[in-house]
Amino acid sequence: MNNIEEIKRLASPAPMPQGLAWHNENLWMGSMTNKTVYQIDPNTGESIWETPAPGTPFGITSVDDELRVLCGETEEDFRIIRRLIPNEGFNTNFNLPCPQDTGSQLSFDGRQLHVSQWYNKVVLSIDNNGNVQRSYESPHGIAGQVIVDNRIYLVTTDAEETNEYFLTQVDLESDTATDIAKIPFPARALAFDGKNFWTNHRAADQIVCFKRPN
Repeated sequence: MNNIEEIKRLASPAPMPQGLAWHNENLWMGSMTNKTVYQIDPNTGESIWETPAPGTPFGITSVDDELRVLCGETEEDFRIIRRLIPNEGFNTNFNLPCPQDTGSQLSFDGRQLHVSQWYNKVVLSIDNNGNVQRSYESPHGIAGQVIVDNRIYLVTTDAEETNEYFLTQVDLESDTATDIAKIPFPARALAFDGKNFWTNHRAADQIVCFKRPN
């Protein structure tokens, strides 16, 4: 299995980049340090717009003209999905608790949200009320996800503190999971711009673009 083929790295506009999504030709990144979501120019890495999140922004995904952000909130760190309207901010009236009050990454298949649970090694498809409709098993813990062409692509690992990470592909129809490339650093989140993938090298405060494997 080959390593991913990196295209470029951008300096993150804030420390500890965690959530990441591609929306309206820009990257959207959530920082664990200052609990802020940034709209980022993918060519320069510069912040175009930013807004404070109601909690730690762990996962982000594009939903039509808006975004959904999975936040860790309260002293108990309950995981809640919030609605983010570009150039306006968070609509905190939108409150969708994650199943079992846990989850880290988000993706959207055009109809339903999918929430990943790292240590349970599962991706859960949920309805508009947060009820689980279907689950997809991963061979490793899940640190990132995005849906492309009826497949869930995951950043996965068995050992969080190492550099042994994988790009894993799960077929939405057959539930078959396959590791297709190695990621040689502790990656967080996954986004797709229509051609290439993006992830965060959180410990280095960098955002990494890499080629989609054949």
